[in-house]
Formats: sequence, C-alpha cells, structure tokens
Amino acid sequence: MSHFSIIIPLYNKENFIENTLKSVLNQNFTDFEVIIINDGSTDSSEEKVLQFNDSRIKYHRKKNGGVSSARNYGIEKAKSDYITFIDADDYWYPDFLDEMFKNINACPELKVFSTAIEIETSKSVIPANYSIKKTGNFEVVNYFKASSKRTVLCSSSAVFHKTVFEYTGSFDTKIKSGEDTDLWIRIGLAYPIHFSWKILTRYVYDQNSLSKKHKITIDSFNFSNYQLLEKTNPELKKFLDLNRFSLAIKSKLISDKENFNKLYNQIDLNTLPLKKRLLLRLPAFLLTYLISLKTILANSGLGSSVFK
Repeated sequence: MSHFSIIIPLYNKENFIENTLKSVLNQNFTDFEVIIINDGSTDSSEEKVLQFNDSRIKYHRKKNGGVSSARNYGIEKAKSDYITFIDADDYWYPDFLDEMFKNINACPELKVFSTAIEIETSKSVIPANYSIKKTGNFEVVNYFKASSKRTVLCSSSAVFHKTVFEYTGSFDTKIKSGEDTDLWIRIGLAYPIHFSWKILTRYVYDQNSLSKKHKITIDSFNFSNYQLLEKTNPELKKFLDLNRFSLAIKSKLISDKENFNKLYNQIDLNTLPLKKRLLLRLPAFLLTYLISLKTILANSGLGSSVFK
C-alpha cells in the first residue's frame, strides 16, 4: 500500500495538467498513488494525461458533477492512510511529499499537515502572507486564529489522515462556491493544524477559474450551518465575519443589495479592523477603483487582495 494517495480533480485544464502532473511524478518521495478524476472535461485534458506512462497513475472518468464530487470520488478510491490533493493547475516543489512524510513521523499524534504556498499571477510569483507569528520551522495552530489573512489549509498544500474525513465528512457537493472553506471549518473545529513555513506549493492564478469571478450564486457558502457554534466560539465568529465581509464587498460590486444587507447585518463590526469597516461603507465605483489598484499591486508583489 502506498504511503500517500494524491487526488487530482480535472476539468478543462489542458493548458496546466501536464506541468501539474510532472511536479507530482518528480517528487523526491516516491511511495504514492495518483488518482486523477476527469470530471467530464470537454477539452484535451484527457489526451494530456494519457501521454504519461506511470503505474502509479489511476485514471478515472465521470460525468461532470463539480470539484467537490470529483474530490469525494477520489477519497473513495484512495487506498493510503494519508490523503492529499492538488488542483490540476497548481504545482508542487520536488520535496513537498518528503517534507510531509518527515512532519508526519515527527508528530504522529497529529492528523492534519500543511505547508506555506506562493501565488503565481500573470506578472509575478508572490509568497503568501500569513497572520501567524513565526517561532520556528513549523507551528501547530488553531485554524481560525491562523487564517485571518491567508488560510493555512489550501486544497493543494495539505495532507490529511484518512480518519479526518471519516470524522468530519468530505466536501459538500451542494455548495458551488466556498466548498473548501466549509470543509476547512469542520476540520478546524476538530483538529489542530501542523503548519510548515517551507514554501512547497505554487498556486497558479487561472483567470478562467470559477472561484475568481465576482458572481455569487445561491448555492455559495452557507453560514447558517455554523450559526449556533459561532455564538460560543469567538475565533470561529471572527473567521466567519471575515468571510462575510469578503462576500458583502463582492455583493456590492454586482449590485446585489439584498445579499449585501443580509451579510452586513450578520457581521459583528467589532471583529473587523477599521479599514474593512470603511470599505463596507464605500460606494461600488470607489471599490472598483481600489480593487483595480490592489490587483496591480498584488501582481507586482506589493500587496494582497482587497478582500483579505
């Protein structure tokens, strides 16, 4: 049995999947299986994958059901004790799995492991900016306290013991936007996170990706699932309010006044910094200008998203 099961959900990533798969197959640590779930791609993604001849690759095709459905299918097929994901447009450095293997052996009592990431835009590569105070090569953190700037769990930079999904459940297929965040919350409520400061994953910013669009669907993240818990968990409340802030800004940008008011009224403004409180009050045209400016700065490595 392989030590790691690597799950790659694949949907119309013909321009990326070769580099992603090469980064997986070129890992220094070689004891793994690769489970590729083609979620109904209509481009040449399948052709790109089938060029690879490696016995560790297990290739599956299914009718399109969304990324959550594809990841869950991969979890069902996984045979290893440790499960990790990489999106079909992201990239691992060669020592990603080796670092994870070492961290697992050093802290066998932990179940969730993660590393720092960098972000590739059209202009530059930027190291992610985290809210964690650095005390050593790694930290064991509370997910909510550690994720006020950048989440410490990313779909391409974390490893989970299989029992994590048995306890928390897997990705919610009813959620069309924010499905990662929903699972990270459930995991964060149950497990501490081993976070390594080594940058071993590159998140590639794909302009065509659904998650980059401002449109909000009815099926996006459902805060009501945590309505009772956030009343007794201040760190969860603060984390959820930061996400409400992000969605409220996006609602204003697309003139969704009803959704903006709903989200705004759920936020405890005392949990937000002054800058974010001011942003909530700005008209949409000023927000559009600020976002354009912040995007230019972020692409140059001089700033981060206005939504964070």
